[in-house]
Amino acid sequence: MYVRHATEVPPTPPAPASGGHEPTTVERGSFCTARCGCGWSGPARRSRDRARTDAAEHRAAN
Repeated sequence: MYVRHATEVPPTPPAPASGGHEPTTVERGSFCTARCGCGWSGPARRSRDRARTDAAEHRAAN
């Protein structure tokens, strides 16, 4: 039986206070999540491209 163990990913440091939203993507295992320094976080996605799209949509909305 194959058991896959999750590895801990260090927390993303907060974005510099620039007044704007600059979301980034963070990978954890086979999932990718868009996150922003304002506290916003998108859903975990298997598609990195979709996570980048989530980040772009958040940037455009704010």
